[in-house]
Amino acid sequence: MEQQGSLLGSLLPLVILFAIFYFLVIRPQQQQVKKHKEMIESLGKGDKVITNGGLIVEIIKAEEEFFKVKLDANTEAKLDKQSVLRKVDED
Repeated sequence: MEQQGSLLGSLLPLVILFAIFYFLVIRPQQQQVKKHKEMIESLGKGDKVITNGGLIVEIIKAEEEFFKVKLDANTEAKLDKQSVLRKVDED
């Protein structure tokens, strides 16, 4: 009986440490990834976004894996959906 108690006593701190790590690191990161994915899926024609490189571009067309974007009046390019950092909120 004492060995079971000492085994539980030695594993309990590890279980508590994992639970703290999960709720402080893993879960918030999963929620952030889910929120970013939903934001990317909601983007459409006319939305302005900031890329990971810092460019502000306007979406012309949403494709399966890419966005066709307009950099300025004469320049269009394809942008990988995962390169979108955030949507520009124009107030």
